[in-house]
Amino acid sequence: MDHIPLWAQICAIFLLLFLSAFFSISETSMMALNRHRLKHLANQGSLRARVTQGLLAKTDQLLSVILIGNNLINTIIPVLTTSIALRTFGHNNLVLSVTTGVVAFLIIVFAEIAPKIVGATYPEKVALPASLVLSPLMRVARPLVWFVNLFANGVLRVLHINTKGGRDQRLSTEELRTIVLESGNFMPTKHRSILLNLFDLENITVDDVMIPRRRIEALDFDAPFDTILHQLETCYHNKLVVYQGDIDRVLGVLHVRKTLSALHNQEFERETLRELLAEPYFVPAGTPVFQQLQFFQESRHRIAIVVNEYGELQGLVTPEDIIEELIGEFTTTIPRGAGSRSGWNEEGECIVAGSMPLRELNRWLKLTLPTDGPKTLNGLILETLEEIPDGDVSVRIAGVHFEVMRSDDQAIRTVKIFRPQGVVLRKQG
Repeated sequence: MDHIPLWAQICAIFLLLFLSAFFSISETSMMALNRHRLKHLANQGSLRARVTQGLLAKTDQLLSVILIGNNLINTIIPVLTTSIALRTFGHNNLVLSVTTGVVAFLIIVFAEIAPKIVGATYPEKVALPASLVLSPLMRVARPLVWFVNLFANGVLRVLHINTKGGRDQRLSTEELRTIVLESGNFMPTKHRSILLNLFDLENITVDDVMIPRRRIEALDFDAPFDTILHQLETCYHNKLVVYQGDIDRVLGVLHVRKTLSALHNQEFERETLRELLAEPYFVPAGTPVFQQLQFFQESRHRIAIVVNEYGELQGLVTPEDIIEELIGEFTTTIPRGAGSRSGWNEEGECIVAGSMPLRELNRWLKLTLPTDGPKTLNGLILETLEEIPDGDVSVRIAGVHFEVMRSDDQAIRTVKIFRPQGVVLRKQG
């Protein structure tokens, strides 16, 4: 090597350090690359993304090329530096030791640590251009890679390590939830909220979203005719559940607009009302919400009556109730609480009905009350107190202060809620 000029050997060392850094940065960026983002770019027609996908599909060969190149270069660099030291200073042990230390420092800092930090920080910007170099290199080095992998795979088989079983890694629902939560500024807050609510549909049933029995606006078929007409003209909904005597004896569902139209076009009688009834659609309590949403899509029904194992009516659910679980409340045709629906007042208080569902209360007032037990505020407070309070009683549940304002022998009717710290007062507009 004495016939090679000294400047050429020094330039070769820096070139080899650059190549070593290239292999290091390529390895780290390839492994840190977001596969879902890469697939999206490939579907968008990016050539570099498709090439990178092809490389990552053969991870064992890719790593072999990178590691073989990196280790060969890191082996050649000390040989060159030792040759330069011997040529310049002769056989001096101190010089050789210092040269070895300097070379090790250069390799560690400039060919390993710094490039890998950059590759991990900007994987997409590094991996996609690097793939255009690594792809032809893999084809050229295929015989050498095959030979090296022959021994490497033999060692793995001896150790009973299956490298194919870990390639098909599917994300669980909780892992997808974590990805959505960590999306940060990359996804609008509303979109992120809808996706998180969609994941929750697998864990909730119609009992969680239904309008409870006591809040159903229903029509008694046996009521005086004037009362029926007045209720039809003043009701909040376009469809009413019609029962006879007892709400558990459901006759059908009445389309209010069609009924009022018939009222003006002909002589309206009780039997005419019976003829206008549509067949009721019953679903058992505990039906998963996602399954019920599919039932609504497949059938022409828009109201499902929820019954328990004894056939007693528990509530009713509509597609709108399920959709509100995804996108938030958007119907405002009927008051649901004992007080104003505007939310917290200036004193940080809110008066609601004890029959209000907890999921609706959480969504409306931005609370985090537990929903894995009782479904209503009345049930939650009674579970905590273990009795129906006689007078004004205060209780704290999940960091929220409640004050029972009115109750009777059967249930808690009205509750005052005090806004906990951390809940922002919503502005009305």
